[in-house]
Amino acid sequence: MERTQEHAATGGPDGPAARAGETGAALELLVHGVGGTTPQDMLGDPRTVRITGDDTAAVFRRADDVDAEHGPGAGRRDGPVPEAYVWCNLTSGNGTRALWLLLLPFMVVNLAHWMRPSARDRRRTIRLYGLLVRLAGLTLTVLLVAAACEVALDLTAWQCAGTAACADRHSWLGFLSPTVSDGGWWSAPGRRLALAAVVPTALTGLLWYLSRRTWSDYESQQPIARDLEPDEDPGPTALGRPGFWYGRRLVARLRAAHTAAGLLTVAAAVASAAVRRDRAPGGPALLYTLGLLLEAALVACAVAVVWVVCRRGRSENRLDRKLDERSVRRLPPVALVLLALTLLYAGWDRPGWRSDGRLPGDTAFGAIALVQGLLVVLLAAVAHTLHRTDPDRRAVLRGLGGPAVALLACALGGVMSGGVAQRVSDWLDGTGASIDGPPVLLTWQASVIPPLLLVLLGLFGWLAHRAWTLARAERDAVARDYPDENLDRARTRRIASTRAMASLTDRGPRIVAVTSGVTLLLGAGALVGALTTDETPGEAAQGTTPVVHGAAETAQALGSWLIGLGFILFVTWGRRAYKDAAARRTIGILWDVGTFWPRAAHPFAPPCYAERAVPDLTWRMATWTRATGGRLVISGHSQGSVLAAAAAWQLAPSDRRRVALLTYGSPLERLYGRWFPAHFGPAALSSLHRDVDCWRNLYRLTDPIGGPMRLPGDGGPQVDHPPLKDPLAYGRTDLLPLPAPILGHSDYQADPVFAEERRLLLARLRPGVPAPRDTPEPPAA
Repeated sequence: MERTQEHAATGGPDGPAARAGETGAALELLVHGVGGTTPQDMLGDPRTVRITGDDTAAVFRRADDVDAEHGPGAGRRDGPVPEAYVWCNLTSGNGTRALWLLLLPFMVVNLAHWMRPSARDRRRTIRLYGLLVRLAGLTLTVLLVAAACEVALDLTAWQCAGTAACADRHSWLGFLSPTVSDGGWWSAPGRRLALAAVVPTALTGLLWYLSRRTWSDYESQQPIARDLEPDEDPGPTALGRPGFWYGRRLVARLRAAHTAAGLLTVAAAVASAAVRRDRAPGGPALLYTLGLLLEAALVACAVAVVWVVCRRGRSENRLDRKLDERSVRRLPPVALVLLALTLLYAGWDRPGWRSDGRLPGDTAFGAIALVQGLLVVLLAAVAHTLHRTDPDRRAVLRGLGGPAVALLACALGGVMSGGVAQRVSDWLDGTGASIDGPPVLLTWQASVIPPLLLVLLGLFGWLAHRAWTLARAERDAVARDYPDENLDRARTRRIASTRAMASLTDRGPRIVAVTSGVTLLLGAGALVGALTTDETPGEAAQGTTPVVHGAAETAQALGSWLIGLGFILFVTWGRRAYKDAAARRTIGILWDVGTFWPRAAHPFAPPCYAERAVPDLTWRMATWTRATGGRLVISGHSQGSVLAAAAAWQLAPSDRRRVALLTYGSPLERLYGRWFPAHFGPAALSSLHRDVDCWRNLYRLTDPIGGPMRLPGDGGPQVDHPPLKDPLAYGRTDLLPLPAPILGHSDYQADPVFAEERRLLLARLRPGVPAPRDTPEPPAA
């Protein structure tokens, strides 16, 4: 996505003129889009002043407009007072944001929670949908911590430190090796595991700290406290409910449950080896009994964790400031105590105990993959049931967008976990023969990556052919749009190609459908192959035809190499983003789209910036309109239009009817309406059109993100302006003597239609009194 360049044209011939005889101030609240910009660019003035907010998000004005609505001549001012709300630091601030790349699977599964289809009178089914997504998120936490246990406990402490050849190559493991340290105190297998458990425990603690810290920094801002008015209709979307943008109670409860789950995963990984040793013939009876009691306690605590996750999710009808004290304050400490007891139990002296092969319990990865697959299948069945109750032809994959994205989140978590384990194993085992390496399931999962890439290459080839076909068809449309021009073949081809490439956004659901479907089939095949053979693909294919054996060996080697390459690129990108502000801003664009929604399915996902931005905008609009009684246009570009719509929904009905909405380059229907139909579907956008005083939407055919709202009935023409011309002029003109650029998603203010539509919106509004609902809409410019 391009970085937006916002230039607010105010005053002068392009600025809106006040209606004759009209008094009262007018305000235009500008909200930028993805990638961010500066207040100087948004306001078109190098001298800007922050009037409210902090270094994270703030409202700016030009220095000359600081007291514009109260100063002399406020009522005779030409044009509105422009204000710029700058929120880009919420997603692309300091270098630590680069670490959020590690939380990518958690962010994706959180998106799946909000992608449920719209439904009528199916409250229990809706709750079941949310429950299944939360359970899928819990499995991702367990998978991440299990991967850390695989690296620290199995590969390092159990296999490498227990093998003389591997320990000799890594001197820092000498004190853990029975041969190098000559039977030192730390060389006992249980003590090695207890010491290595510090790594996954620290990772769990880091995730807990980040979740708690980001909540206080981003999401702790409370919306305007209000109750639903007696005659107020909550409408078809939950975004207007008073407690939607304040999820403190749910996030705190899920954070406690996921933290406890991570600690219990570490305890189970350590206890599995010690319990198997004590169950062997001749094992000490006391330790065997203690092991059984410890396992029972771990299972009981795990059941409590699942019960906390299964509890009812969010409370949105009111601003819920309470906390579930029992689960929040007791569950993580109990899990930490059980972990400490487990480490003490494993570190007890057991003469003759040696670490051979892989760490017991490596089948845990297979169990996690199986549970994730079952959850995704059940989620798809529930989503299909919801979609059938209220079909939406524009919804992605007929309501199955959420299950498809949840499956991709699980696959992404598996690839990241397997990639780390494979790279660490290759680093520790230089010869490739001293240790057994990671569980065979991780090798099978790596081996299915090349076939998946082949499918994706074919899919992208189809997209390229589709773009070429559309570009040829668009050439005639370009000629019709510029009938009086001497057409230039290269210029026409470039405009048509830009339009064709922009239209490929609407093919995104097919890419997700094919990717998720192939991933499900290949993942199921990898799981079956690993469980039935307990061998790597190359070993399992021995004795078959040369073609099959060669393909298996090639897929295994190529998959391991691709995972290693992906892991290196991932780390390199994160390191570059830590040091480079431009790269950090690129990552911020990803978070602009992915972290708009509250953390309702996974507490370790990157923080929701909208829980800070939406209350900011709501407070600003409500306080300004009530204090001045003036007119207000909230003007949102790209992702800023989504924030503007969400803030308008949060206003009280009396305040909402005094606000006009101007959106341009908006993904409200094209992306959010299709992918999140329960919250931005046709009924929700139609209600927004009815609730605000007036709404106008601008878009271009060359814009890959923005599009029309497509409201049913008369709402469509009233809201959507016909597509803007892009470029503004085909050839050279007196006003544009140089070739006009193709703007695409940026610089909507450069089009004269923008200033005219803003003028018409302000003309419709009345100071302090909303316009009658039967007032005709302004004609298209």
